[in-house]
Amino acid sequence: MIEPGRFIDQLTELGVEFYTGVPDSLLKQLGSHIMATLPRERHVIAANEGAAVGLAIGHYMRTAKPAVVYLQNSGFGNLVNPVLSLADPDVYGIPMLVVVGWRGQPGVKDEPQHVKQGRVQEALLDAAGLPWAVLPKDPDAADKAVAEALATATEQSSPFFLLVEKGTFADGEKVASPKPALASREEALIAAAEAVGSEAAIVSTTGMLSRELFEYRERVGGDGDRDFLTVGGMGHASSIALGVAMAEPDREVWCFDGDGALLMHLGSLAVIADHAPSTYFHIVFNNGVHDSVGGQPTSVGVVDVAAAAKALGYRYAASTEDLSSLPEQIAALRAAGGPALLELKVKPGNRKDIGRPTRTPAEAKAAFMGALAK
Repeated sequence: MIEPGRFIDQLTELGVEFYTGVPDSLLKQLGSHIMATLPRERHVIAANEGAAVGLAIGHYMRTAKPAVVYLQNSGFGNLVNPVLSLADPDVYGIPMLVVVGWRGQPGVKDEPQHVKQGRVQEALLDAAGLPWAVLPKDPDAADKAVAEALATATEQSSPFFLLVEKGTFADGEKVASPKPALASREEALIAAAEAVGSEAAIVSTTGMLSRELFEYRERVGGDGDRDFLTVGGMGHASSIALGVAMAEPDREVWCFDGDGALLMHLGSLAVIADHAPSTYFHIVFNNGVHDSVGGQPTSVGVVDVAAAAKALGYRYAASTEDLSSLPEQIAALRAAGGPALLELKVKPGNRKDIGRPTRTPAEAKAAFMGALAK
């Protein structure tokens, strides 16, 4: 395994000063080490993977030094456009090192949403004509691979991709996570689901939130057929909910969202507000971190989520951390009519024994469609 400190030290010796990206579970040891050891001016957690490429381009044009971009391969689609239309050697020719957590790697057991992406990852890079290699787990071999990757990126004026397998990085330095005196997301989720009621359709975001919603339904004997668990596609649950709501004029459609997911595709709120289904309601569970992939902070802490929703055209928006007020908060959303948003501030973290949905994505889709057709 590779010590994150050794990895960063080598990159520093090779002239790399700047890191940016979106946190990934396979890279959480590296991400935590970067958070703990690098100053804020040398590290930016981006809203999405494409924005991270933009940051790396800007850094290079001012310093002539390649940056490191990190991500999970599920976010590969978000960076394809700026990589090929800006950074590619056929356009501006911007060298950078792109470190990619390889979820769904063939032969490695993983969640359904990662299997296809992992299987085609090598072919996608080849089709794009982008240089790449798998980062060896042996530290000495990794040193050589990193040096060769940066040299190739510089010589070819191109991004170079390093695919990182599960178990590549050892633990490094960690940042102590604050534990504010707030309810847990799971407690807030259960309270929200009870306040919303059993007849509404719920589209929940990827990560722990959907897993907690599934377990709650199982625990109370509910079928969960009206819940669509968006187990992949971070940031797209709000748009999926919009698509449902525009074709569902009578039934309420609720999006249960996360702060990192909201930030990743914040522009979707303007589209939701533009089309304005009166049955559309949006709850953002804001714990200030990317909880499912290591707990690195989001930038939503500096954002007034309710004010942003109103500025983007929502009819109504409010914020609370008081679960006892949820029934009246939900009533206020309904009275205002959609699109309306409630930010629920919760503490980071989750139960260690949280399970995963036992339905396949195809089974979940069929159950959801069948329940809404009744």
